[in-house]
Amino acid sequence: MGHLTYSNWTYAALLVGCLVVTAPLELVLRVRVYARWRRLLLAVLPEFVVFVCWVLYAIAQGHWRYDGRQTLGIRLPGGIPVEEVFFFLVVPVCAVLALEAVRKVTGWDAGYPAEEAEKAP
Repeated sequence: MGHLTYSNWTYAALLVGCLVVTAPLELVLRVRVYARWRRLLLAVLPEFVVFVCWVLYAIAQGHWRYDGRQTLGIRLPGGIPVEEVFFFLVVPVCAVLALEAVRKVTGWDAGYPAEEAEKAP
């Protein structure tokens, strides 16, 4: 990893931006996504495993590559940039926060009663 420039932070900055924009949903609307961490883990873990495996396969086959000018240059085994691994955690968490915020504001049950969600650990 050589000298980092502003553009090397592009991917990481976008991920941080996603978290910063959705954090108020947890704090202001009290959607309790982080408080129900087991439920969040069940929602995110399957997607995380599938997509990380898919990207590792695509990298190994030469179908996928990452612009080193837009990433920090930290590669995990298999050549996957650390930002890509975080992408598969951050974006789904932000999506769950957004879904729960919509449920809270609109009263939409999204297929499960709000009372059931409140009882969840």
